[in-house]
Amino acid sequence: MPITEILARNAERYGHEKCLTEINMDLQERDKVTWLEYELIENNPAGEYRRDMTWRVFDEKANRLANLLLKRGIKKGDKVAILLMNCLEWLPIYFGILKAGAVAVPLNFRYTAEEIKYCLELSDTTALIFGPEFISRVESILEQIPQVRILLYAGENRPLFAESYDRLTANCSSEAPPVKLSDEDDAAIYFSSGTTGFPKAILHTHRSLVSACYTELKHHGQTREDNFLCIPPLYHTGAKMHWFGSLLSASKAVLLRGVKPEWILKTVSEEKITIVWLLVPWAQDILDAIESGEVKLEDYDLSQWRLMHIGAQPVPPSLIHRWRKYFPNHLYDTNYGLSEAIGPGCVHLGIENIHKVGAIGKAGYNWEAKIVDESGKTVRQGDIGELAVRGPGVMKCYYKNPEATAAVIKDGWLFTGDMARMDEEGFIYLVDRKKDVIISGGENIYPVQVEDFLRTHHAIKDAAVIGLPDKRLGEIAAAIIELKAGFAVTEEEINAFCKALPRYKRPRKIIFDKVPRNPTGKIEKPRLREKYGVTRLVAAQTEINNLSLPKVR
Repeated sequence: MPITEILARNAERYGHEKCLTEINMDLQERDKVTWLEYELIENNPAGEYRRDMTWRVFDEKANRLANLLLKRGIKKGDKVAILLMNCLEWLPIYFGILKAGAVAVPLNFRYTAEEIKYCLELSDTTALIFGPEFISRVESILEQIPQVRILLYAGENRPLFAESYDRLTANCSSEAPPVKLSDEDDAAIYFSSGTTGFPKAILHTHRSLVSACYTELKHHGQTREDNFLCIPPLYHTGAKMHWFGSLLSASKAVLLRGVKPEWILKTVSEEKITIVWLLVPWAQDILDAIESGEVKLEDYDLSQWRLMHIGAQPVPPSLIHRWRKYFPNHLYDTNYGLSEAIGPGCVHLGIENIHKVGAIGKAGYNWEAKIVDESGKTVRQGDIGELAVRGPGVMKCYYKNPEATAAVIKDGWLFTGDMARMDEEGFIYLVDRKKDVIISGGENIYPVQVEDFLRTHHAIKDAAVIGLPDKRLGEIAAAIIELKAGFAVTEEEINAFCKALPRYKRPRKIIFDKVPRNPTGKIEKPRLREKYGVTRLVAAQTEINNLSLPKVR
């Protein structure tokens, strides 16, 4: 069953029920109006603080775009890219592309013009739908992307080089287009996170997308009574595949534009949110805001919030212990995934296993998992090896890259590039990325283990550990440490704190700086390696050593 049939079913059964709400906190703060005032605005136009959509309107908007694309000559298998910030139009556009039989190509909204050009060329995209934030970037590459023959603009103040998405789709039929789809038809191209350079194009079928719906529903038990708060970017598999549980259960979801702790808590309170998926930095910010007194939990009605789940990166156990202190009644889950495995869920902890915080869990619903050595053989229980997964959500291929595909898919198993170990109960613990392992004096240092330890220090907000060249040891571990607001700590104090680690795991360099993360929460270690190369490191460390910092308070 293609995923578009689930949307059509919801429209038929629950057409008049609200399915999506967009809330733009930036607009509310800028315009200084109350929530009630916005509720009273009729026919909320684009750009208003709060906008709603029903299942029937969702399906009709998808049909209108599909019919427009077909009218413009888009054929089954053609690629149509989406370059939008999270908004109410995003998901109807995505499904409209699928209903036309085309392949949706979501693009990272942080891409530079050169990266946009690269991804459009790599994916053979022939049509692009973009929003106002990207006018200048798209315009700067117009002459370099001749294969993109259709440019649709979603927003006000249309640039002259594009056509109006709103005007053109309004004149198209809202009936389902006459396109037959199957499970094996190509559906979407997602791009790898790009933390190691230019991203690879990951091709998925309708079967992959539908499998994500059932995996998510099985893991988190969405019912029609739930309301899911979606904050991460929809271009990424993580946010969208978690929302697929709402799609399958025909339940509501809220798209929140803004990540401030008070915004998240206010939305949960006012919209009666029951499920929230957070990235690690946002959960940390909420806890910091509570502990600093910036927000007071008694100001919000959070009684209906039943589940907080988290993922997209290793989750420090210390963070969850802090979370449970303030939210003791929450169910908790963590999800491991990667875009090559249709996002989150191929491994998950499970809400019944909170006693195993620190593990990423076991193989998810309809998935298998194993840990293997360099030859592909399963390692002994407790030994570290590479995590491999197999299931219905494994990508079809890296588009136009058979060599890279063959390197990671073997006998149906996807080799993730993540190093992990399994305990005696079968729970998997993520150790680190295979490429991030630091080999210092012949010893393997797994940065995630050191990062988790550093984050237990009461003054440390975030930490990243990278390997830097060393003449004697080959590599040494350098810790980039981001402190919490209002705290200060010396290098000597960090070194003393690290004496609890085995000697070989202790960072040899301590650098105080901000830890950069991409929109999905992953640490951007290539940026750190570039920033703190050998020549830069000496100057940076000299500056730190000369600082006179007060003691931790």
